[in-house]
Amino acid sequence: QVHLGESGGGLVQRGGSLKLSCVVSGGAFADYAMAWFRQAPGKEREREFVASINFSGNGKHYGDAVKGRFTISRHDVLNTVYLQMDSLQPEDTARYYCASRYYYEDQNPDAYDYWGKGTSVTVSS
Repeated sequence: QVHLGESGGGLVQRGGSLKLSCVVSGGAFADYAMAWFRQAPGKEREREFVASINFSGNGKHYGDAVKGRFTISRHDVLNTVYLQMDSLQPEDTARYYCASRYYYEDQNPDAYDYWGKGTSVTVSS
């Protein structure tokens, strides 16, 4: 049974930073591409692509809304993927989810096999 657990969310002021973590257990983390998606308040039916990293760590992609502000990374010994979020804006307020699939990234949430329950980020103005 593969389990993904996110942490690191919270309340931050505009311009601040947060670092999200997602620990994966029960699976072959080194074989997984990992991604972060988010759901904004009032848009619970939409999962917006935020960032992804392939299984080797040498392929990364970002959504247009976060490019240049967010950084995805992975630590295969710790079975953890991170999302460093800088220059946060109120429009970044959302619940952030990590997801996994084998090997290569995809920006479509339907392509992912396993999901965490999310961590909430609120950016005040």
